[in-house]
Amino acid sequence: MLPIPISQLLETNLIEEERLELKQGFNPEDIIHTMCAFANDFNNWGGGYIIIGIHDKTKEVIGVNPSEIDTILKKMIGLSNKIHYPYFPVVEPIIYKNKTILVIACPGGPARPYKAPTSLGKNSEYKYYIRRNSSTVIAKHEDEKELIGMSNQIPYDDQINHKASINDLNLHLIKQYLKEINSNLDPEILKFEELCKSLNIVDGPKEYLKPKNIGLLLFSTDPKKFIKTPWIEVTVFYDEIGDKFDEDVFDGDLVSQIRLSLNYIKSIAIRERVQKIPGIAESKRIYSYPFEAIEEALVNAVYHKSYEIDAPIEIRIETDRIDIISYPGPLPPLNKYNLNDDIVISKRYRNRRIGDFLKEFKLTEGKNTGFRKIKYALKNNGSPEPEFITDDERTQFIARLRIHPEFIEDVKKTQVKTQVKTQVKTQVKTQVKTQVKTQVKTQAEDEILLVLKDIEMSSSEILSEIGLKSRTKRFKQAISNLLENNLIELTIPDKITSSKQKYRITKKGLKLLNDLSNG
Repeated sequence: MLPIPISQLLETNLIEEERLELKQGFNPEDIIHTMCAFANDFNNWGGGYIIIGIHDKTKEVIGVNPSEIDTILKKMIGLSNKIHYPYFPVVEPIIYKNKTILVIACPGGPARPYKAPTSLGKNSEYKYYIRRNSSTVIAKHEDEKELIGMSNQIPYDDQINHKASINDLNLHLIKQYLKEINSNLDPEILKFEELCKSLNIVDGPKEYLKPKNIGLLLFSTDPKKFIKTPWIEVTVFYDEIGDKFDEDVFDGDLVSQIRLSLNYIKSIAIRERVQKIPGIAESKRIYSYPFEAIEEALVNAVYHKSYEIDAPIEIRIETDRIDIISYPGPLPPLNKYNLNDDIVISKRYRNRRIGDFLKEFKLTEGKNTGFRKIKYALKNNGSPEPEFITDDERTQFIARLRIHPEFIEDVKKTQVKTQVKTQVKTQVKTQVKTQVKTQVKTQAEDEILLVLKDIEMSSSEILSEIGLKSRTKRFKQAISNLLENNLIELTIPDKITSSKQKYRITKKGLKLLNDLSNG
């Protein structure tokens, strides 16, 4: 059963035109060629859909005679076996506008490249077929070489993860997704395995059914158990030197990461101002950063980063700009010289499944629209143009959004956090750097000392008190530095991993705070 409603498939821009093939009737030769092209998934778009019973030009719903459905389904099995290697799409008759149509869902195949016969006659020659825009064509020599070079190269997000089990997929997250997209799939009726198969987030034989990486990224509560650095790090800098900063990490499923980090950035970095324009009754609202530009840049990073390498998405909120950094950089033909062209088109995608899910969650609109949306949002707000940056080796990609000129001074004055007692914290921050540089080096260390002044706390209690959601690298380093300098100590030093383990300030640490408070 299709996970998305047929109305969304046909009446919205959820699926790009290049991935839809409308057929008035069942023409086996055309069908097998397009099946082969979608299976090859030359651009890593995620395959496509063939819909029989709709006119390809007028989009008129003609329908398929219900009495012919069984015959067509049997013929589909024969066509699937004629492809080298055999390829079996999902075929489903559906009632749409009171008529029966046939939907053939063709995901990117696991064993590309695929060949199909040029005709269904005897001794027909086999050719590679690919999609070129919205047409199915025989691959030319250069395309054929490239396709063969992609042999058995399944994009990482569509690969099986052998370290995980199907039980690592969270039914609650899947139900939330199905409800949000108004899916026809009923999780109360379908067995969990069948539900996951319908979503194409698992693969393998019955005795070795394993989740795909896309399933773990979207429907696991803790993807980092199985996938390298699948989280977003947000660092807020409070000065131009970089000495004063806060870091937060957003992990969990990808959609929650995106939404939570966007809300955080919105509260930290986006400010609004109302401008009166002489001679015009209505006022104009401008923002330090337009939310739409940040959202599109972040979703773009989530979509295009590699989840095979040890590098999370980084968001750096400076006093005058926001940098959204993902690794590695763009795929060819994009490079540092053409990234900022007026028209930028990506030929191929690193991940072929993530984009569809992000569209279904309404977090993005479509392929090759991100840069345009970012530029439009910034221009409409009166902000400087964005800058898209990579290096010669394409090791990283940076989307740089500069603050609206009207807010430069305001942000410097107002971008201050009050997570702990402001007066004491400020005193510690300013005096520690001059008196005990070798002992307390960062804002995190200052705050940890302060919260431990009168009470013992566990690491999770400290995190909560200073306003962090998880143990960041800088938090761990701060704890390590304080222990090393004998400013704090463990309450159970003989059992470091004890569940009852806490931290307390030492006499040396307490003396330091008292000296600073009295100084």
